[in-house]
Amino acid sequence: MTKVTPRGAYPHTKRVGDFIFVSGTSSRRPDNTIAGVDVIDDMGTKHLNIETQTREVLKNIDKNLAGHGASLKNIVDVTTFLVNMNDFAGYNKAYAEFFDIKTGPTRTTVAVHQLPHPDLVIEIKVMAYLPKPV
Repeated sequence: MTKVTPRGAYPHTKRVGDFIFVSGTSSRRPDNTIAGVDVIDDMGTKHLNIETQTREVLKNIDKNLAGHGASLKNIVDVTTFLVNMNDFAGYNKAYAEFFDIKTGPTRTTVAVHQLPHPDLVIEIKVMAYLPKPV
């Protein structure tokens, strides 16, 4: 399972006791392309698909957690950054494919002016809980 390389001097994950902190994660793939960027005409016009990007972000987070023996089921808190709150419905739709209102993590969603690449419309950071074996 190939993971994306961090684009700065930070780790994707950091374990502190029973908690795993996951840095802000995007829909960037290991080859540096970005999922959810659809070119829709010969002029290079792009459609930035929030649902596709949300799914890819959560899959990337799951891969990062797997390095600690954890998964999305271990997430206890989510912070989401959206470039455009008009994407909130599509984000919610894709998010609900991964999490349930009764058993899922707490969540905060905020609007931001921009993310590190113009084709990114979402970034998610999480905190997971996985007790260390005794």
